[in-house]
Amino acid sequence: MLRIHLMQNWWFLRDEAMEDALIDSGAIRRFAGIDLAQDHSPDATTILAFRHFIERHQLAEEIFKTVGQYMREKGLLLREDTVVDATIIHAPTSTKNEKGDRDPQMHQTCKGNQWFFGMKVHLGWIRIPA
Repeated sequence: MLRIHLMQNWWFLRDEAMEDALIDSGAIRRFAGIDLAQDHSPDATTILAFRHFIERHQLAEEIFKTVGQYMREKGLLLREDTVVDATIIHAPTSTKNEKGDRDPQMHQTCKGNQWFFGMKVHLGWIRIPA
């Protein structure tokens, strides 16, 4: 829950948006340590309850100070940027172009123990200040 709280603050996400991000993004789930095959992703109410706990016990300042110090010691820099996640767009294996060849942008890739034919799509988002 602490990692979820950190991401929520880093990316300025509402509780509902954080819940959606945990469902939609493999990168965010991995950082949070959530494996959907074994774990349940926390819902917005659980995220809200944890945030209220942090606020009630006035822990936020100390948490962010400690995390910032740890990141500096590791040579990491936290700044606003774009988060990128990749997904695979499936296509039938017989997809051919007019010359009878496969589309050069289509590739095979292995995810887990399963092979896929298709195209990678890289999605990114960034918070734009109002």
